[in-house]
Amino acid sequence: MNSSDYPVASSAVVRSIETIKANTPTQHVWADEMFQVLKRYIQEFEDSLDAEHEVGMMMTNLGQSVLMTVSQVTYEAPTLMVFRGRVNGFEATLIQHISQLNFLLMSVDKEPDLPKRQIGFATTDGE
Repeated sequence: MNSSDYPVASSAVVRSIETIKANTPTQHVWADEMFQVLKRYIQEFEDSLDAEHEVGMMMTNLGQSVLMTVSQVTYEAPTLMVFRGRVNGFEATLIQHISQLNFLLMSVDKEPDLPKRQIGFATTDGE
């Protein structure tokens, strides 16, 4: 089959197709969209914890399981998520492509004599 075997669309059909505003999956894979979804899930989980527990993330795609106590979530458009916090008592920053997000939210004991920390959410547009 060669190109001359395909039907040619009329100009009215082409104009009609061009006006379709498809809600395609690719419109929802950007870091800002993922940020809003993660923010909602993390805040809901955080709200369910008592005063003695904070949110931790068990990340399982680093070749081993790593527990991170998260203090801030942000993103770099269009496809990077940035998590800041502590791993094994040390400051840590995880920069991850949105296609590789895979973690478990879990409660962790808060540090004694310190107030319960809440995760901060920072955007580049001041949201």
